[in-house]
Amino acid sequence: MSEPVSTIRNLGPASEAEYANAGIKSAEQLRALGADAAYLMYLQSGGVPHFIGYYALVMGLQGRPWNDCQGKEKADLRKTFDALKKQAKASPSKEKGRLELEAALNLIGVVKRKA
Repeated sequence: MSEPVSTIRNLGPASEAEYANAGIKSAEQLRALGADAAYLMYLQSGGVPHFIGYYALVMGLQGRPWNDCQGKEKADLRKTFDALKKQAKASPSKEKGRLELEAALNLIGVVKRKA
């Protein structure tokens, strides 16, 4: 039986829902992906970038409290976070693609228009 994402330190029900939206359904899957790949998936699924959320994930996967991140380690994580945001912005979002497809189908009358 798999463990919920919220069993990872620093991650609660809101994080669990956000990662599930990105296709990450278990703590085991999140651990296997690692912080960077998981956070990139979160961003690509339409998640809003938030530095504290990113480093709380990194710290949690290491079994550390979120506020344990300081100094050079925090500065290095900020560089990685900025690179992940840039990478996510350059790659197509699943949500954006779905919305664009839905708009095109609505335009030609294939999908019933929403009221």
